Amino acid sequence: MEPEHRRKLKRIVEELKQYRGRHTELVTVFVPQGYDIVKVIGHLQQEQGTAENIKSASTRKNVIAALERMIQHLKIYKKTPLNGLAAFSGNISDKEGQTDVQVWSIEPPIPLNIRIYRCDKEFVLAPLEEMLEHRETYGLVVMDRREGDIALLKGKKIVPLVSTHSHVPGKFKTGGQSARRFEANRDLAAKEFYRRIAEYMKEQFLGMKELKGIIVGGPGPTKFDFIESGQITTEVKKKIIGIKDLGYTGEFGLQELVEKSQDLLAAEEISTEKKLMQNFFELLAKKPGMVTYGPIEVEKDLEQGIVDKVLISEDLSNEVADKFEEIAERKGSAIHFISIDTREGVQLREMGGIAAILRYEAH
Repeated sequence: MEPEHRRKLKRIVEELKQYRGRHTELVTVFVPQGYDIVKVIGHLQQEQGTAENIKSASTRKNVIAALERMIQHLKIYKKTPLNGLAAFSGNISDKEGQTDVQVWSIEPPIPLNIRIYRCDKEFVLAPLEEMLEHRETYGLVVMDRREGDIALLKGKKIVPLVSTHSHVPGKFKTGGQSARRFEANRDLAAKEFYRRIAEYMKEQFLGMKELKGIIVGGPGPTKFDFIESGQITTEVKKKIIGIKDLGYTGEFGLQELVEKSQDLLAAEEISTEKKLMQNFFELLAKKPGMVTYGPIEVEKDLEQGIVDKVLISEDLSNEVADKFEEIAERKGSAIHFISIDTREGVQLREMGGIAAILRYEAH
């Protein structure tokens, strides 16, 4: 997820979390990717009619007002945005009897695949919070000799990209073929299938800057034959970080691959963080003019445009982190969040929660 998108999503989630309705009068609407927004508006108009039956006069008034505000807002969109839309409306006044109906919407950075309409005492934010949990993107490949699926793992969400089937004959030959010729035909069909999957991997993954790695899985030995077949482009093959044995292919196989790869994904994330922090500490010891740390010093160097990478502790307050993200984005500096799950991450927290690696020696 791009830092700018992450920051915008994080801000809207943090803001919406603080609001509570007196009754079930805060409206949440999720429009899934590819779903007709006109149908959603029609549904909300029906809900307005249903809301007329709410017994409490104040709740009835607030729900109808929230729905009206939502409907008018959604009419601004000529069609559903590419990744879907999350929209929220309701009376957020904390004073009894006063009305302050507001509306918010955001196109999520990851495609929405769920449709939600809910009136509650709080907004439904869990799907957006899940998008914030992990920033990394991984490629997934699940295959056997019959079928192959390629997808992306973005946070906790699996985004299918390609599904393909092979022309490899079954294990039992029909009459009229010698066993040797039959096996030769099976091998040729398998090689053609491997070539096709390798081509799809190249199309989807080569040049994808945010891709952190590729995990391959499937039942039996086919996945190993495929990886050693020589069909995968070298630059793509270098990205493979793990191979997992699975019981399934297809959609279930992708889900199983993610479940079985949690240890691998956690290790990768920690490894990336450790490498960044070790680079920082090595420069601090050998070329101290190449690094800086602490809020005051880092902000000064950021504003001067000499920062290459900003290292922000996840323990830093949202307000302070947001400020540094905004400056870094404006000045073209890369942003890296560092957890406190490693010794190096704890050291960063103790150094003020923020550090920077500079573009050139400046101190």
